[in-house]
Amino acid sequence: MDIKVNSICKSFNGKQVLSNVDMTISKGVITCIMGASGVGKTTLLYILMGLLKPDCGEIKGLHGKRISAVFQEDRLIEHWDAIKNITLVCKKDMTKEKVIRHLTDIGLTDYEGKPVRALSGGMRRRVAIIRALLSEYDLLFMDEPFKGLDEELKKQVISYVMKNTKGKTIIIITHDKEEVDMLQAELITMKSNLVF
Repeated sequence: MDIKVNSICKSFNGKQVLSNVDMTISKGVITCIMGASGVGKTTLLYILMGLLKPDCGEIKGLHGKRISAVFQEDRLIEHWDAIKNITLVCKKDMTKEKVIRHLTDIGLTDYEGKPVRALSGGMRRRVAIIRALLSEYDLLFMDEPFKGLDEELKKQVISYVMKNTKGKTIIIITHDKEEVDMLQAELITMKSNLVF
């Protein structure tokens, strides 16, 4: 079932952030949401995830769905290593060997035995992405997941995401049209609290 966003509004301290936002997010594909900074993309994502309540409007197609997310911040357990951070959310049958295979697929090396706080920003980002993809979910939300990755690494990580999310409903916030093209994603553009 597609996700239908109908007339969603949200304000903070009297400042309108979202005003009558309407959109349809297709089931089973990657949808990218673009728009200028401050237009309300992350607020909308938080509403879709159930972390914020809209002031008005409704969303259909989310009931009973399991959600996974990559936030703008990595939200890792700093004193744990990469493998422990990832297996925290995995199915019971997820082995250390499988996790290591995913780490290799996404180009991560030199992480063993190190707390994630000792890893570079790009390495931490990839740990957060693997963790989200290996959890059990129906919907995956990603807020600027490729930010801070160099071009070659970005291509590798996007390839990894596409390979491991086939048939899933993925919603990605990005500022980069090239990422939309690389992901072969549907595009929704938010502009001045309207959707085009």
